[in-house]
Amino acid sequence: MFKKFEIFIHNAIESSLQRKIILIATLIAFILSVLMIAPSKLVLAKMLPGKNNDTFNIYVTLKSGSSIAQTQEVTQCVSSILTQEKELRDLEVFLGMGSPLDFAGLIKGSHFKNSENVAEIVLNLTKKHDRDEPSYLMVQRLRPIVQSQCQKLYEGTKISFVEPPAGPPTMAAVVAEIYGDNADGIRKLSQRVADVFSKTDGLVDIDIMQDDIFDTYKIVVNNTKIVRSGVDIEQLNNIIYLAFEGMQIAVKNSEVYNDQVPIYLVLSKESKSFTKKDLDSIKVKLSALKLMNNQGMMIPLTELVTIQAEKSHPMILSKELHMMSNVMAETDMVSQVYPLMAARNTILETFNDTYTIKKIGLFNLELTDKESAKVYKLIWDGEMEVTLDTFVELGAAFIAALVLIFLLMVVYYKSYTLSGIILLGSFLSIIGVIVGHYIMDVFTEETFFLTATSLIGFIALIGISSRNSLLLIDFTKSLMQNKGMDKASAIAHSTATRAKPIFLTAVAIMLASTLLAGDAVFGGLGVSLIFGTIAAVTASLLVVPILLNIIDLKNILI
Repeated sequence: MFKKFEIFIHNAIESSLQRKIILIATLIAFILSVLMIAPSKLVLAKMLPGKNNDTFNIYVTLKSGSSIAQTQEVTQCVSSILTQEKELRDLEVFLGMGSPLDFAGLIKGSHFKNSENVAEIVLNLTKKHDRDEPSYLMVQRLRPIVQSQCQKLYEGTKISFVEPPAGPPTMAAVVAEIYGDNADGIRKLSQRVADVFSKTDGLVDIDIMQDDIFDTYKIVVNNTKIVRSGVDIEQLNNIIYLAFEGMQIAVKNSEVYNDQVPIYLVLSKESKSFTKKDLDSIKVKLSALKLMNNQGMMIPLTELVTIQAEKSHPMILSKELHMMSNVMAETDMVSQVYPLMAARNTILETFNDTYTIKKIGLFNLELTDKESAKVYKLIWDGEMEVTLDTFVELGAAFIAALVLIFLLMVVYYKSYTLSGIILLGSFLSIIGVIVGHYIMDVFTEETFFLTATSLIGFIALIGISSRNSLLLIDFTKSLMQNKGMDKASAIAHSTATRAKPIFLTAVAIMLASTLLAGDAVFGGLGVSLIFGTIAAVTASLLVVPILLNIIDLKNILI
């Protein structure tokens, strides 16, 4: 078999037509593989794919000012849907607070939640090896069902699904940081960006990290009336606190416990609930509370206070001493790169009615309000920023590896041409990496992304492919020096002779990599090693011999 292969290689490197066919076919394959990434998008890039976890969380957020009863109603709606899942082992609801700190909550700040309009549901699933559906596909399936049935209970309700991140934790897949010096302008721009996100395919769970501005009612004590009525102001404070929050009024001795049992007094749930959220309803409710003065007369609470309606004071968020707001969105089983680019293009096309837009950096924008001349900056962050940084750093590592290998080859062979051929053969393994991801994407249910681990596999292939070329060149040199063979025969014989160990090494790499190919996170690494090795072997045994025959190999090696 190897004798026939030697004849084939000898004919290929001697025939001008066959050389052109092989080199042109290789060039076409390289160009097509690059086009599969952009602009065709047959292979999509992403930092890391979804990870199959045994748990995930659900954040429930109602409009600011909502009651704990409304929040409980929404969580009950969500729980009733989730309990029908056969893969659900148990769930726990944290009403009015966040769950104990976990990996995702560390960045998202869920442990700071402490208000009546928020809740967090923690779900524990059966072990991933005991179920067919991965957690990320379960989230994708349940999200529209839960949101369509439970978000409509109260206007402004937001239900978000949060999974433990597969890699570095980020606030969200796509985060738009809005910077400026005017709080109202930041709020207005953030809302417009959120509207763009909501209309962008692939983006879900859109949220703005800012407090809602809602109506509040302030009780202002009239000191003059307090003095004239003979009521103590502490008495006034106590009755308000007692009615709505409750307070300890006495203790009870117990035969069971050593300590005294406190007795609390508070109005019933029905008594302290308001029929409507308006000024008249509050006045009617407070008028039922009466105080006894020092003369024994009962005085309605509303005679001593004034109730004023005012707007709430939202929290001012800042980063590095600059006022800002975050607009966040998760991706629905798609790469965050492409929805971000679509949203950015929409912003560039539609926001020019109000803002003068200037591009800063690679993706960021500077927007100047045409009326007020206020300047705002839109800085992209989240998993997109991590992806960009990772791919840039891995690209730099790849270039550094190429440069170092090239310099080592130049020192060893004292030839730039020969070193360039070795690197070219190594670089052609990218054809297998890209095509392999496309093949896996066709045969898998979810999208198979080109990830950071895929690039790590590609960098590892450079060394493997370079080693194959080195063995081929050194053996060719030995045949030409010791056996006196001509260049074409030496190249063909060395290629056929080294083909067997190269094949065996390649098979060992491919078989070992199959263990990684099925992993959610490291699948890209396994696929890169498997298909990249095929391309690297093909380049080493077919393309490199042809290129070696073209150059003046005898003067370089001997």
